[in-house]
Formats: sequence, C-alpha cells, structure tokens
Amino acid sequence: MDMGGLQIEQDGQTLRILLSGVWGLPSAAGLDRRIAAIHAGGVRHAVIDTSGLERLDTAGAVLLHRLWRRLAAQGAKVEWPAPRPEYRTLFDYVADSGEGKVIRPPKESGALALVAWVGWLTLFFLREARRFIAFIGRVAESAAKVALQPRRLRLTSMVHHMEEAGLRAIPIVGLLSFLIGVVMAYQGADQLRRFGAEIFVVDLIGISVLRELGVLLTAILIAGRSGSAFTAQIGTMKVNEEIAAMRILGLDPVEILVLPRMFALILTMPLLTFYADIMGLFGGAIMAWSSLNIDLNLFAQRLQDAVSLKTFFVGLVKAPVFAALIGMVGCYEGLRVKQDAASVGRLTTRSVVQSIFLVIVVDALFSIMFSIMGI
Repeated sequence: MDMGGLQIEQDGQTLRILLSGVWGLPSAAGLDRRIAAIHAGGVRHAVIDTSGLERLDTAGAVLLHRLWRRLAAQGAKVEWPAPRPEYRTLFDYVADSGEGKVIRPPKESGALALVAWVGWLTLFFLREARRFIAFIGRVAESAAKVALQPRRLRLTSMVHHMEEAGLRAIPIVGLLSFLIGVVMAYQGADQLRRFGAEIFVVDLIGISVLRELGVLLTAILIAGRSGSAFTAQIGTMKVNEEIAAMRILGLDPVEILVLPRMFALILTMPLLTFYADIMGLFGGAIMAWSSLNIDLNLFAQRLQDAVSLKTFFVGLVKAPVFAALIGMVGCYEGLRVKQDAASVGRLTTRSVVQSIFLVIVVDALFSIMFSIMGI
C-alpha cells in the first residue's frame, strides 16, 4: 500500500497539486507538515488533482479540506476537477462539520459544577483516607515486630532524630510559647480591666496554655519543622532510588525509616509540650507583673488555686497522639514521592498542611471527648 503523497507543479500563474497513494490516518502527520509548508506565492489559480488517489478516509478528507482552505487564504482560486463521488461526499461532510473551528463545550450551570466539584473532592478524600489507613496498618505491623524483637529497633537513628526534632526545636518552641503567653496576658488584661477582674488573667493564661495552646502550638511547629523534614528526606531517598535498593536487599523501609522517626517524635513531643507550657506561663507572668502589678508569688498562688493537675495532664496526654500523626503523615508523603524533584516540594507542602489539619481535627475530637467525660 502506497503511503499518501503530495506533489506540486507550477505553470505560470497556475499551481497544480497532485495527490497520490492513500490519504489516511497513518500518513496524516507527514502530509499535515507538507500542507503547512505550501506557499502559493501570488499564484491566482490552484488545481487539486485527485486522480492518483488510491483511497481517502476521514483523516485524509480533513487534510484535503485544510489544503483547500490554505490555498484559498493565500489568494488562489481553487478548483477540484472531476472528483470521485465518494471523495466529494466525504469532503463535503468534513467541510460541513466545521473542521478547523474551535468547538467549545456547553457551559455547565453553577449548581451542577458545584455538585461535580463536591463529588470529586469527596472521592479524593475517601481515596486518600483509605491509603493512609492502610499505611497506618503497615506501621502498626512493623511496630509489633519491633516490640516482639527489640533488637530490630534502630536505636542510633532514633536518638539522632530525637536530637533533630526535639533538642534543636527547643529555641523556637520556647520563644513562640513565651510570646503567646505575653500576648494572652496583654489581651486578657485589657478586657478584664474593664470589670476590675484583672486577677482572673492568671486563670485565663493557666487554663488556655496548659490545656490547649501549649500542646497545639508545639504540634504545629513540629509539623512545619520536623514533619516537612521527614517528607523531604525520605522523598529525596525515593528520587535517588535508595528505597528501591532497600527493598532489593530485603529490608523494610517502614521499619528502617518510619519507626525511628515516629518513636523519636512520640518521646520528645511531651517534653517539648511541657517546656512550652512553662515558657507560656512564664511569659504570661512577666506580662501580668509589668502591666497589672501582679507579682510572681501572687501569680503562682493564684495559678495553683485556678489550675489543677488534671488540667496539665489533659494537655500533655494529647502530645504523643499528635506526634504519631505528624510522624506518620510526614513519612507517608515522603514514600509517595515520584521519580522527579518537583514532587518532593509538592508533597512536602502537602504533608505540612495535612499534619496541621489532622492535629486540629484530633484536638477538636479530644475536646468533645473530655467534655463528655466531664474533664
């Protein structure tokens, strides 16, 4: 079968275009390039000769119509002498269908587009939740193996990540907690002064910092600092095919990469939360002393009366749960990185957003549960 051909002959002001072979889909790309290169060059008359065509299908008819329009656009009067009836029928069909025009889909109504978007978003969240729950199952399985055989735990790696995620986070956690305490005391004092109840600013600071703000602020900082680092580290290893090499050697990436990081966060988050609580109370005490003349002894006495040990433990018990969520989300997104550097940045951003979102959702669930339990 002869592939489609196109030959151009010029005789004065007449341009003769000879079509031969099969004009169809297999030869469409080459013919389209040749048609795009045709220049009539001021020729007034163009003749398309299809006597040498063996076969013409729809793709060929589209190209023929494109050739016709190109010659006409360049100022030539186009003729097609004695075409075969089936060729002419196919050509007219393509011409009537508006080949070459931009056909825009009908605009959807706003309500229909909103419903479609909500449906897509729901399916996306369900799919992501199923994958993440499956990953939690893998982590739990690996953790059970380590519990049965403690020698499998990568102690050196865990201590290293405790230093990176815990010890090196002390300055930023302490500074921001101190400032949050200052802001809480200042704003609370400004409102309570109107009612002559300045002393209750101690209650405000103690309950809000110990019960909610200390652990929540620490979790958000760790999600942005350590969770993103976990995703970037594991993602870079994925791009460099180090994780594939682990699997070839029979090593479990979850046991080697995920568990040390997650255990490191679980152990260090309560300590960081305790430190954040102390710094938040200290910042509030300094602000109360400077703006309300509440000395440190009076602040400590009022804090002891207003806040029980139960309030402190309500905030502290959330820390390991938040740590496990942040560690698993960071490692999960890192293991999902594709073989390109762009996905490392994209999934690092996603891990931070998801970690903070889950921390706030779980914190709300804790609040509901403690409220039901009367704590």
